[in-house]
Order: sequence, then structure tokens, then C-alpha cells
Amino acid sequence: MKIKNTKSLCPECGKPLDAEVYDEDGKVLIKKTCDEHGEFINTYWSDEELYGRVGKYVPSITGVDNPSVEDSAPCPSNCGLCSKHETSTVLGLIDVTNRCNLRCPVCFANAAAAGYLYEPTQNEIRQMLRNLRDLKPYPCPAIQYAGGEPTVRKDIVELVKMAKEEGFTHVQIATNGIRLAKRENLAKELKEAGLNTVYLAFDGVTPEPYINNRGRNLLPDKIQAIENCRKVGLGVVLVPTLVKGVNDHQVGEIIKFAFDHSENIYGVNFQPVSFAGRTPADHVEEQRITIPDFVNIIEEETDGEVPSSSFYPPSSVEPIAEFISLLGGESSAKVTLNCHEHCGIATYVFRERTEGNGKDKLIPITDFIDVDDLFEKLKEYNEKLKAGKFGSRKRVLAGLTGNLPKLIHPSRTPKDLDITKILLNVFVKGDYDALGDFSKDSMLISCMHFMDPFNFDEDRVKKCVIHYATPDGRIIPFCTFNSMYRPDVEQDFAKPLK
Repeated sequence: MKIKNTKSLCPECGKPLDAEVYDEDGKVLIKKTCDEHGEFINTYWSDEELYGRVGKYVPSITGVDNPSVEDSAPCPSNCGLCSKHETSTVLGLIDVTNRCNLRCPVCFANAAAAGYLYEPTQNEIRQMLRNLRDLKPYPCPAIQYAGGEPTVRKDIVELVKMAKEEGFTHVQIATNGIRLAKRENLAKELKEAGLNTVYLAFDGVTPEPYINNRGRNLLPDKIQAIENCRKVGLGVVLVPTLVKGVNDHQVGEIIKFAFDHSENIYGVNFQPVSFAGRTPADHVEEQRITIPDFVNIIEEETDGEVPSSSFYPPSSVEPIAEFISLLGGESSAKVTLNCHEHCGIATYVFRERTEGNGKDKLIPITDFIDVDDLFEKLKEYNEKLKAGKFGSRKRVLAGLTGNLPKLIHPSRTPKDLDITKILLNVFVKGDYDALGDFSKDSMLISCMHFMDPFNFDEDRVKKCVIHYATPDGRIIPFCTFNSMYRPDVEQDFAKPLK
């Protein structure tokens, strides 16, 4: 049965095509036909029921007032951002080099393979940072330096300082961790420059996934990089690229590893392989992992302790961001996770240790908080605050203080976690330091499934919140950049190899 019509891409020539998203045999598929290359049918989501549940959390629209390019061609043929785009930038990305200190079999992100050097100058990078901060009405708050391997640049510490100078409150680098492992002082230098997070590629807890994906066993380097970051108090998020048959059987062990190193590992963001850009696309359907596959793997590998029902799309938390903003006197949330409801999924998980040799217990936040009821209650309070009647703020705070304990189940709450007090301190008192008590006992487990030409959906692109800044002044949605624009951007600003 047809679910919707959308626009997609031909995986062969990249031409925009009309497409249909439909359900069949419990799966959601996407179908399109190219006049030259024929029909393509690919998996969009592998579970129709979960697709429908997540689809209830439709995000708001917060476009930019100063688009960078004219709306002069059908989406996505003129990205940059244009006036058709329905979200502002939550996380900006800048590729600072295409050089890399690895030669991974699954990637061509190195200058030798490309045949040219793409490495923007400091002046070009500063201008890209300013373009992201100049977005109206909401400047981009967070930046990630990527590549290639950003740490191969000798000035990476200076680039982190530059991002802080330009007003970014959160700065992170996406890295393979080799330089962080080999140069012990690098973590300290980056931390002192203002780096907030190391976004560490982490494919598994045994040598095999690294040998398959990266060409050699990098696990010792990953562990040493994490340790060097721990010594200086630098936070790490593990980023496994999931490939079916390679490391999907290690999802549970990766989560256990993160908890075992939770002093400075704050989350695990799983990314199913996207068959775009530099990734070979020889075995798309047999290697495809969709978001439903991911949550089912989690449920199976945690023996049901973290069920698929405990996961929600990022757009579901919009009522929380809006509530905090309204209490602070804003008319709405300045920046919120209003990406398309089918882009990602996440939950918070707590680990409760058992005495002796017993198995530790994993407790998702949905076990002890009625999450849907909390969202609905906050939506109700948001409407009252927006109405702005006399005394509404005082009445809303009183209502929240009285109702919040009813949404929490103390008997199922992890030991020594006073979640009611923490949430009241955050919501009522605006004490965001209280979130530290929450995060130190929990792990954010998330999955972001980036698109490729096979499952490309224009509806998702329009609501993308992760955008690349490019040297020509454009700001391009992540999946469009990697599916269409990357080669041209890099070659337009490339230098010949010496």
C-alpha cells in the first residue's frame, strides 16, 4: 500500500526521480524508475509497525531567513540552503582535509586515492564558520571538523580555538583516533583549545571488524586514544559504522565497553553504513541495516532489557526544548532537534551493577518514566505559557511540580538516582548542572541512518539539521552532500598533489 510520494535519486546517474514509498510484507520500501537505468526497489525501513509509531513525532518547521542560494531548481538540485529547507542547522560540519593516515578498504578519503588535495585554508575555514554563525534567526551552535582525518592537519588545535572564537558553544572532531593514541599531549592541547567531544570511529571490541573495514587491527589504538582523553577529562562518543555480517553481532559488547569506560565515554552513536560518497555500493540490500534492524539487534543482544519500544526519534524531545525556552522568556526553542522523524532514534540507558559475579542490569529511561505522558503534559504546559495569561508561569510550575512525580515509577528507577529531583531542578529551577547527575549514570544509545541514492527521500532532506559548510559559501544538507555534491566541491577547490 502506498504511504507517500516523494523525490529520490537514480543510484547510477544521480538524476532526481519521482519515487513512491510503500509498505509490503511488513516492510517499507522505496521505488523509482530511471529512463536510462531502469527500476530500483530498495528497503527504506525494515519494519512497517515501527515506521508508523515513529511517524507520530512530526517535527516543527524552523527555516532560515537568509538562505544562501536561490530556490531556482527542483529539490535537491540546488542545495545551499534554499528557502525550501524546513530546518535550521543544529550541527555544522567542515571537512578540513581529504588526507588520511589510514588506507581503509571501504573508503577513499585520502588524497592519494583521489588524485588531488582538498584542504581549505584557515581563512576559508573561518569564513565557513562565520557563514554557519550568520544563519538567521538561529546561528548554528555546534561544529564538527571532519575529513579525511582532521588530526593530520598540524593546525587542528588552532582550528578548534578558531571555532570557539567564532561563538560555537560545542566543538567536536570526527577522528579515527590514531594521532590521539600516538601523541599523548594532543588530547590535552585540544581540550585546552576548547574541544568538547571526540567523535571516535569505533567498529568493535575485537580485531576482526577493523581488519575488515580498516585493513588492520586498530583496537589497541582506539583504547589508547580513549585513555589519553580520559586523563585530561575530554569526552568521547563512540561511532560504530554498522555493516551486516561484519560487526552487527557486536552491538551489545560495544555498549558494554562504553559503560566500562563511562568516566569519559558519554554515548554510542551507531551509524548503519550509507552507500554513498566514498563507500562501495556492491552489496546494498544484503549489507543494509535500517533503524528497525538496529533496535531489534539491541533488544536481542541485551536479552530484552532494552526493547525496541524504549527508543524514540530525536524530534520527540521538542516539547522539552520548547518548555525550557518558554520558561526562560523565549517565544519558542531557539535550536531544537527537529530533524525528520525517520532520520534517527535514541534512548538513555542506565546500568545497575550487581554484587559479586552477578550480571549487571541495563535499565532504559522508559522503564521508570512515562515518556509519552511527559511529552503530552509538556505540550499542554507550552500552550498555556504561549497564551501568556497573567500568572500562567507560576501555575504551570506548580502543575509540573505536582504532576511530575506521578509520571515516575520509583520502584523501577535505578538505585541512588533521584530522577524526580533532577528533572525538577532542570525544569523548575533552571539548574542545568543537575543534568550532570543524570548523565554520569547513563549512556545515550543512538542510531543515525544517513541516506544514500538508493533510499534517498526528499522529505527527509528538507528536514535535515546536520549541514556541511563549503568554501563557496553554501550550506548543504548532510545526505545531499554525500550523495550528490561532495566530488564537485572537493574538485572545485582541490590542489594538485606535490
